[in-house]
Amino acid sequence: MRIEDYALIGDMQSAALVARDGSIDWLCLPRFDSPACFAALLGGDHNGHWWLGPVGRKPATRRHYRPDTLILESEWDTPTGTVRVIDFMPPRDVNPDVVRIVEGVSGTVQMSTQLRIRFDYGRIVPWMRRFEGHLQAVGGPDSVWLHSPVPLKGGDYAHVADFEVKAGQRLSFVFTWHPSHEPMPRQIHGETQLAETEDMWKDWVGACTHQGPWREAVVRSLITLKALTYSPTGGIVAAPTTSLPEDLGGVRNWDYRFCWLRDATMTLDALIGNGYLEEAEAWRTWLLRAIAGRPQDLQIMYGVAGERRLPELELDWLEGYERSRPVRIGNQAVNQLQLDVYGEVMACLFLARNSGLAPDDRAWAIQRELLNYVEEHWDEPDEGLWEVRGPRRHFVHSKMMCWVALDRAVQYVERFDRKGPVERWRTLRDTIHAEICERGFDAERNTFTQSYGSHELDAALLLMPMLGFLPTDDPRVTGTVAAIEKELMSDGFVLRYPVAEDNDVDGLPGGEGAFLACSFWLVEVMAMQGRKDEAEALFERLLALRNDVGLLAEEYDPRYDRLVGNFPQAFSHVPLIHAARALAKDVTRPGGPTL
Repeated sequence: MRIEDYALIGDMQSAALVARDGSIDWLCLPRFDSPACFAALLGGDHNGHWWLGPVGRKPATRRHYRPDTLILESEWDTPTGTVRVIDFMPPRDVNPDVVRIVEGVSGTVQMSTQLRIRFDYGRIVPWMRRFEGHLQAVGGPDSVWLHSPVPLKGGDYAHVADFEVKAGQRLSFVFTWHPSHEPMPRQIHGETQLAETEDMWKDWVGACTHQGPWREAVVRSLITLKALTYSPTGGIVAAPTTSLPEDLGGVRNWDYRFCWLRDATMTLDALIGNGYLEEAEAWRTWLLRAIAGRPQDLQIMYGVAGERRLPELELDWLEGYERSRPVRIGNQAVNQLQLDVYGEVMACLFLARNSGLAPDDRAWAIQRELLNYVEEHWDEPDEGLWEVRGPRRHFVHSKMMCWVALDRAVQYVERFDRKGPVERWRTLRDTIHAEICERGFDAERNTFTQSYGSHELDAALLLMPMLGFLPTDDPRVTGTVAAIEKELMSDGFVLRYPVAEDNDVDGLPGGEGAFLACSFWLVEVMAMQGRKDEAEALFERLLALRNDVGLLAEEYDPRYDRLVGNFPQAFSHVPLIHAARALAKDVTRPGGPTL
């Protein structure tokens, strides 16, 4: 299956990927970052999957989400009739559940299912038993139950069943995880949970304030972002998958099932801008817990509950998606210095406060500590936004985000009567601004560069006018935008920086696709420049890259006409929302700086 052949279901604590042929090929329980019990996505069926569909295992004739929900409906037309499979994960009470309801639409359809449970990312074959008509799998700390309306028989390390469904008939399959030392959990009722889950999603979407064009794309993106939140703590993961390659067959395979402060703040920016303050409050509380202790020890990412240690390991028993190896879990980038996160945290908290979030004295005290760190370290080199695994550099984007941190601090004092050394912050803000304009700008080419003294460009420079660093019509901004359009465009899409087999910008071999966020940033800048026709044309091209249920991966590779990278990716859906709002209203982001 291609990456775009998958759809997402989830319960705001974990998520599953459902293939077009009806196979669940990825599921981590009980959390986003837990070991997968279905890992066929990164190996094969023998690494765990749950297929359910008409005999013959063919792609669905059509599929869609129920309007304004994360409930997936896949339909197959067969010579004898039509059948529908409804897949969803109800918001959990205690234990996570996957519900699959088979519905006969017309005629009679011969159905089949195959269940292979493999705990620990496809490595552990569980012990299976039947108990009171239900099927249980146990392996170490994990246990799952399948409550099935049809009997399954074992063989070849799998359990299978063949059955038929007639028009009007509905059969509910419920898959439940729980710790193996606990007794069998209470069985939920699939049909009741379906109605409650649909109501929950529709109520949530009902609060959306976006009423402009492209509402369907915006709402689908907002639902996807909500699905990536970890409801018990308020954390937000970048994506529900690991090791889906940025370069097919290559080594650019990373684990994104963690809470990057950058990705989370951008996600909240999009949610807040569409009327969702509750998520911002939950994330602020998560942040205060995560960085408690010494705020100057701020990491770029944490576990969903605020864990600090995310050791990177390679799973050598998995062959990788389309043989893209290694398969990694954990992420050693947690140890990197990325100065931009301080600006992103300050900007997000300012936006939330400016949008109506109640003040919090403890939050401001920690923000003051973060600002102290920025004052002491802003002039150091770092690994930057793109987490390059090479020598540290003075990245222009990182310096700009240090400027943002101080700028929002000044605005906090001016607008919300907070206490702080505002004159010192103003002075340092101006100093950083002047240094960036001197050392990060190539006057001969009339463009800002990726880092001080370099010749490379960086798509992150498109954020300058959005963040208020310079006005949109400043000649240096227009020159930078023009240079990026000339040098970083590939088949009409924006690369994040020059990547080729013979360069060492990021210290890794191989190429990559177009980072979708960068193209959406260009749409927003074009709209701000008054180039609305060009912006709309590019935006429509980007929307056409979404799969049939409206989801985007991290990148698009024009070499193969395919989505690549972890999926679905918050960092793609967030700028889609911003671009749609910019095109609809011709305004910059809400709560942005006034310069």
